[in-house]
Amino acid sequence: MYDILNQFLKIMSEELNEFTDISPYTDAEAVEALGKLADHPAVVEVSKAIFPDKEPEFLRKILKSVKSIDEFQVLVMNKAVEWVLSTTAHNFSYDGIGNLKKINCKFLAMSNHRDIILDPAITQVVLYRNAIPMTEIAVGSNLLTNKYIEYLIRSNRMIKVIRGINARQLYLSSQVLSKYIRECITSGRSSIWIAQREGRAKDGIDTTEQGLLKMLDMSGTADFTTNFEELNIVPLSISYEYEPCDILKARERLISRTQKYVKGSREDLISIMTGIEQQKGNIHLNIGSPLTHDEIEAASCCNKNDRYQAIRHAVDVRIIEGYKLWKTNYIGYDMVNHTFKYRDKYTPEDVAQFTDYVEHQLDKVEKSLCRADLRDIFLRIYANPVVSLENLLIERAAASRQ
Repeated sequence: MYDILNQFLKIMSEELNEFTDISPYTDAEAVEALGKLADHPAVVEVSKAIFPDKEPEFLRKILKSVKSIDEFQVLVMNKAVEWVLSTTAHNFSYDGIGNLKKINCKFLAMSNHRDIILDPAITQVVLYRNAIPMTEIAVGSNLLTNKYIEYLIRSNRMIKVIRGINARQLYLSSQVLSKYIRECITSGRSSIWIAQREGRAKDGIDTTEQGLLKMLDMSGTADFTTNFEELNIVPLSISYEYEPCDILKARERLISRTQKYVKGSREDLISIMTGIEQQKGNIHLNIGSPLTHDEIEAASCCNKNDRYQAIRHAVDVRIIEGYKLWKTNYIGYDMVNHTFKYRDKYTPEDVAQFTDYVEHQLDKVEKSLCRADLRDIFLRIYANPVVSLENLLIERAAASRQ
């Protein structure tokens, strides 16, 4: 019995060491990191914004006194996100929470991705409001631009997805990440939030990357159906009335048409701050129904690549179904297509307001860029969710006639 226990502890220790580079901090590591973060000079200004009725040193005192990640998330991070919502969003809504309560187990939240920080952060707020344990969050290592950001991110249950490595390193890293995600969910330790693709959608089109699904399958030890079913995949769909970083996305896409786009050293940080500070109008989060046994079983009957395509389609359909289309989407569609197809969805005043917004955003980038092309790309960011929903309805109509 003693030998068996020792062997078990050895295996557990090896697994923990395997995940050291990517896993969130432990409570003890977070306490140490947050103590260091508390000494950053920006903490006082952040404290004044998030806790305006408290003394300027309030946040610093919290960071130095918290004893666990749970405490940090409740006392600081949720308050910070609620503050962002109250100051930069007209209204925030969500639905589908019952889909999580029905499964009553850990899950893999697979979300469309429009903003680096807010997409997962808003999800955590919704979970907290409904007394559902918050998830760990998969984020790219490219965001860890300095030690203070790493202190903050890894103290907030964030899993590091290694980026900028060669093909062999990527394969090995993907194996570890896949194993970590599966172990978290199947052991009942933690749910996971992950974006449906690497990087944000910068054109308003949300599609799940097949490579992500292949990565998740790498750690499976059973058949295809079991491997995916035990992950409890729950698609999430977040819709912003005003797209975070819309002009930055449009600028990047325009430059990428004629040359390789080279990201600046501070660009991710600028995108994070812009996404937080920009006015977003209305925001809606839809929590879709989990992928079913029948869907996964049907996918397993396809050939190898088509299997992943079938899972991808199931996720994409739920995300598109979950869209909350705003006036900005319908106006953007009609403007870019020179039609009045959706004129019943908005007023002339709405059009004037959105047109002013568009021109104001276009004024923010260098004059050397072609304004007409930039405007077209910008408008399509808003129009494409309408196109995606139209295409889904056409697909369903065609299927019903067969």
